[in-house]
Amino acid sequence: MKLDTLKIKIKVFVMAISIEDIKKMKKKKVLRHKFGAVRCERKGIKFPSKLERRYYDHLNLLIKSGEVLFFLRQPAFDIAGGVRYFADFLVFWADGTVDFVDTKGRDTTISSAKRKMVEDLYPVEIKIVKKV
Repeated sequence: MKLDTLKIKIKVFVMAISIEDIKKMKKKKVLRHKFGAVRCERKGIKFPSKLERRYYDHLNLLIKSGEVLFFLRQPAFDIAGGVRYFADFLVFWADGTVDFVDTKGRDTTISSAKRKMVEDLYPVEIKIVKKV
């Protein structure tokens, strides 16, 4: 192909963008979770992952069946250095036992280290749920 016979069409768009427009575009930016977790909602409650929402639904079914009395979301533990660890659920079973549950699609070294610190500081064991 000869360059002299090649026709190239170039369209130039001129757009004036204000600083306010740029700020609005940044606010609309969709933040993605680093492990691909999809944020979702159930009954007006926002969940950071579908797995956590499914476990929430599972616990509600267990409440209806009488196996679970009630549960709390996001119980916090204070760790040294001003760091806080949040488990996903605190479950109170009908037989009197209490479980701390964390839903993890992927368990990282940082989360397992924090969990180990919590288990060393407090007399609790945090159970990991990977699938519901």
